[in-house]
Order: sequence, then C-alpha cells, then structure tokens
Amino acid sequence: MDQLAAAVLLPGFHGTTAPDWLLRRVADGLGGVVLFGRNVVDDDQVTALCSELRSVRPDVVIGIDEEGGDVTRLDAGRGSEVPGNHALGAANDLDLTRSVAASIGARLAKCGISLNLAPSADLVLTLDDPIIGVRAFGSDPVLAARHVAAWVEGLQAVGVAACAKHFPGHGASTEDSHEELPVLPRTEEQLRAVELVPFQAAVNAGVRSIMTGHLVVPEWGPAPVTLNKHAINLLRTELGFTGAVITDGLDMKAVGGDLAHGAVRALAAGVDSLCLGGIALDDDDLSWLIESIVAAVKSGDLSEERLTQAAARSLALGLPPSTVDAHDAEIGLTAARRAVEVRGQVNVGTNPVVVDLVVDPSIAVGDVPWGLGPYLKDLLPSTEVIASRDTSAEEVASAAGTRTIVVVTRDAHRHTSARQLVTNLTNLGLDVVHVETGVPGPDLGSVARIDTHGGSRVSLRAAAELILKGTT
Repeated sequence: MDQLAAAVLLPGFHGTTAPDWLLRRVADGLGGVVLFGRNVVDDDQVTALCSELRSVRPDVVIGIDEEGGDVTRLDAGRGSEVPGNHALGAANDLDLTRSVAASIGARLAKCGISLNLAPSADLVLTLDDPIIGVRAFGSDPVLAARHVAAWVEGLQAVGVAACAKHFPGHGASTEDSHEELPVLPRTEEQLRAVELVPFQAAVNAGVRSIMTGHLVVPEWGPAPVTLNKHAINLLRTELGFTGAVITDGLDMKAVGGDLAHGAVRALAAGVDSLCLGGIALDDDDLSWLIESIVAAVKSGDLSEERLTQAAARSLALGLPPSTVDAHDAEIGLTAARRAVEVRGQVNVGTNPVVVDLVVDPSIAVGDVPWGLGPYLKDLLPSTEVIASRDTSAEEVASAAGTRTIVVVTRDAHRHTSARQLVTNLTNLGLDVVHVETGVPGPDLGSVARIDTHGGSRVSLRAAAELILKGTT
C-alpha cells in the first residue's frame, strides 16, 4: 500500500544533484519528480541528474515545465531558445509548430526527461487574464486546437510524454490560481463550444497526460476541477481520455493549505498523478503524504482500486525516452522571426533609446531574463538602454533628446503606467516605437508598433533584427 501511495507522487526538491533520501524513495517506488529552474544549471548537469535518478530505477517519472517561450526551465538563466505558443499561433504553420515541439522533445529526451508538462491548451479569452497570456496559441479555439495537436504530435514523436493543460481552460479567468481560487464565468455549454475544443484535439492526437486547473465551474459545484469528480468524469467519458490526469501544483493557494487533504480528495475525484513541485519537499514531507493516503484507504475515504489504477497510470509516464536526433538549435529563431508583426515605419536611426519597462513576471514564468535593450545594443552598439519599473515621460524625453525612443512592454494593457508612458511620449510629439512582448493589446498611438507575441530570447532577438533592418 505504501508503494501504491508513493507511486502517485511527483514532488519537487532542492539542489542540482539528487539527495540520498530522494534516491532511496525512488528505489522504493516514488512515482517521480518534477524539475524546476532551481534544479537546473545546464543540459549536461540535468543529464547527470536524470542519470542519477534512473540508476536506482530506470522507469522513474522525470517531469519538467518546458513550454518554450516565456515559461522555460532548461533556459531559465538566459531565456528560451524557442518562441512560445502565441508566437507559433501567429506564425500559423502547423509543420513549424510540430518541428519546434520535436526539437524541445529531443533536447529533453537527451537529458533523460520523460514528461513535459506542456503544451498549454488554454485560450486568450480576456486581456485581464494574469497567468496564461502568450502561453496560449490564441483566442480562436479551432486554430488553437490544430496547434495543440501538432505540438503534442511533435513532442511525443520523440518519446517524451506531453501534458495538455490546464483543463478545462484557464483563459477566461481574471485571477491567478497560484494565489487564489478562480471562479470561471462560464457555463458548461460555453466550455464545450470553446475551451474544451483544444483539449479534445489533444486527446484525439493521443496526448498521454492532461493537467487539471484549480478552477471552479459553478455548474460543476463548489470544488475546483482538480478535486471535482464530475469534471474528471467528463474528461474521461465525453472527451474519451484514457491517459494520466495530473494535478496542477497541489501547493498552490487555490487548493488550500493542507497538501495531504488535497492529495486524497484529488485521487478520490479521479486524478492519477499529484504534482507537488512548486515547493521543495523533503523525506519527512513524503512520509506524511504517503501515510495520509494509506490512512484514507484504510478509512474508506479512498478505494484501493482507485489508488491502484492511479498508480499504474502515473508510472506509465516514466518510460525512458529514446535519444532522437531532432533538436534544431536554429528553428526557434526562425519561428520567432515569422511571428513578429509590425505596423508603421520602423527607423530608429543610429543611436536610439530603448526603455525596457520591467514588470513582475507571473509565478509560472519566474525570474527569466527579459528586455529588448541588450539584443538591440548587440546589433546597434550606440543604443542607450534604460531598464526601469517606474519612469516618467518627461524623464525619458529628457534623456532621449531628439533620438528615437523604443518602449518595450509586457502586456501593457494590464499595466496603467506602461500605457501612460507610451501615450504621454506620443502626445509630446516624440518619435516612439512601441514593442509589445505580451498579448497584443490596443494601439497606443506610436509611430510604429511591433508585436513579438512573447518575451523569449529568440523573440526579442527577432524584434531587434527587424528594427535594425528597418533602420538600415
């Protein structure tokens, strides 16, 4: 029974090597682990870490959030080598999407990672959404569905399991489930017609896992989907999904503070794998969770049959991937270039001023380098870069003089100060180029507008190249 309870757990941990206690747990049947930026130095180190884990049990599940674009773990220190979903949706080339996913998968497989907690199958349904944004392929459910399927196919073709998330779709929420419990303003009929379309496409493409969102659908009762038997039954029966259902991080505030209680409720609702990676756990934490799950079986709150089924589905995600020569270090920049969209005439002269307006990233994105300035300065050395959280139009105008000002934003529509800076500078009659790296929002009156559809390293580089080309 202890082994069954351990098999459904996917915890996170501290360190860039496997602690002895974790290796003992893996040998004793722990389902697996989820890697985060705190566990990553570079690909060679991740490969060595995965080898450590697989040396004690070859079929251990090793998962990671490598969406590409803004959400990256392997490239957390420098920014992703591929653009994210919104950029791929803007390029709208299914073969390109499939190839980008295959390149990510081949890199993960070479490291020894068996499960990628991607792609996001969510939609952009409100500009007030604080957590999905450019992680989605777009707003059109049919277009997004095609790209979700292509991404799943590309990743799984190289032997890494995909995970479509966050069922039934996070895009209509105006709250971040890391911080609070969102209530979706959607009926079941609306969900079927819109949000569920990309998830159905993922199922049809053979996706091996689906992640639940910590979201309340009022027609399904007060429990969030992760703890909601009706929601999981709908996924199984109506969408026909037979793979592993994985929770979003059970440590997120939307589920509440008691991990053990949430774990038991999720399993009873029909979930198979419990993601516990956001907070790093230790040996005592795992003992407590295993004991709590076993106690729930003994008390009748969780059936042994349900736990056995969950353990089997969870462990199936640990099949070691084969090393496939499909990684293409250049495809990301190619895709990013195709995604960039421009309005107006871009000519910044020889010594522009770049203002990178810094805003706090979402918890999902984390502290990944962002900003156009360094990339444009690399191509145009006389560029002056101002990275600021709070600067006024007067301060920028004074620094710029007669030079062109390039203002770089991330979801300006969600940040009043960013919108005001762009509009105030244009109202002063200055030559302003607005580069938006988030979901494109309203035009703010600049002489030129560039939308990158993401803030990844390659998307910023592609924007810098476009600016240089327009100038020269």
